[in-house]
Amino acid sequence: MPLIRPFPGLRPAPGREAEVAAPPYDVMNAEEARRMVAGRPWSFLHISRPEVDLPEGTDPYAPEVYDRAAENLRRMRMEGVLRQDPQPCYYVYRLTMGEHRQTGIVAVASVEAYDHDRIRKHEFTRPKKEDDRVRQIEALDAQTGPVFLIYRAREKVDRLLDRVAAETAPEMDVTAADGVRHQVWVVRDDHAIATLSADFDAMEALYVADGHHRSAAASRVAARRRRNNPQHTGDEPYNYFLSVIFPHDQVRILDYNRVVRDLNGLTREQLLRKIGVRFRVMPADAPVAPQQTGEFGMYLPGRWYRLQLDPERIPWDDPVGSLDVSLLGSELLEPILGIGDQRRDERIDFVGGIRGLEELQRRVDSGAMAAAFSLFPTRVEALLAVADAGEVMPPKSTWFEPKLADGLVSHLI
Repeated sequence: MPLIRPFPGLRPAPGREAEVAAPPYDVMNAEEARRMVAGRPWSFLHISRPEVDLPEGTDPYAPEVYDRAAENLRRMRMEGVLRQDPQPCYYVYRLTMGEHRQTGIVAVASVEAYDHDRIRKHEFTRPKKEDDRVRQIEALDAQTGPVFLIYRAREKVDRLLDRVAAETAPEMDVTAADGVRHQVWVVRDDHAIATLSADFDAMEALYVADGHHRSAAASRVAARRRRNNPQHTGDEPYNYFLSVIFPHDQVRILDYNRVVRDLNGLTREQLLRKIGVRFRVMPADAPVAPQQTGEFGMYLPGRWYRLQLDPERIPWDDPVGSLDVSLLGSELLEPILGIGDQRRDERIDFVGGIRGLEELQRRVDSGAMAAAFSLFPTRVEALLAVADAGEVMPPKSTWFEPKLADGLVSHLI
């Protein structure tokens, strides 16, 4: 079974991509989603967040939510807003955010490769979120949220994708409300398709960057459909999942910062003394953006501090233990603030770096939080090393930016 293959994508009719394109389903709450769809009857949020079409307060996991998603998808196809390509294609996808640009490929990736760890993971999934994605895929008979994958950059592949983008005009070109430009080129040429398929199949592995719940759900759906299909061949669309795959040296990971609700019974002075046993503590006159592993910013009401961990306390040969998110946990959050399980502890929250350090300061100054911590962003190479080692990162270790759009290309199964 090939690692990736082309597919006949379901995408907006020409000229309608701006009406359809939407942010990923999981980057906003229900109230924000309702505001986003106001005056936009063809927004893909009617499919990815269908509770916007149901009474406020509707349980987002209720059966009628998935039924409404399926109904909305049927309506958008019937009205000609979404159309399926007549032949299997690859799609070149370029994201531009300010000076940053990354170019990848939209394809469907092998569930078998995922199940056998040729498509490698670095996070645990939550059963409730995974179940939600299973129900959504089953209701739609489609995968509508692409999984963000990474490949170790290969000049030949990168050059081919860039050449496609340079030689023709994009068939979809949308600048979203956040200023990110999304461009898509369709690859129909048989030779280019065969070349890309062979080049990817020669790769040792792909890596899940974002979309662990979507890929796990696709695997579960495929397993169920295999069991229920006596004529199963392995060629069916459900054996593959929708992916956008970028070279590792083009993706950008921002910091993923932490805020905590209380100081575990400590006064400010006691907290600083305890931290000072493990870190060098230096007051700062401006927000602290760490520049290296082992360096952290801490904000307490009215004051920023720069924290520097003794390098001898960093287990450099441990791909997980040497991550800054791990070091903050093992050296400060757990032993000093009593936060041992960042996945479940209600005393901690997470703030993506796209919101800026000012958001950390605002959360503390508002009184909602007692302290905030800024982190050095996880390096892409560190993510690959963790996945290659078969390990998992602590929760909320990576914030990829820019985000993919939903609705530009979907995969019918």
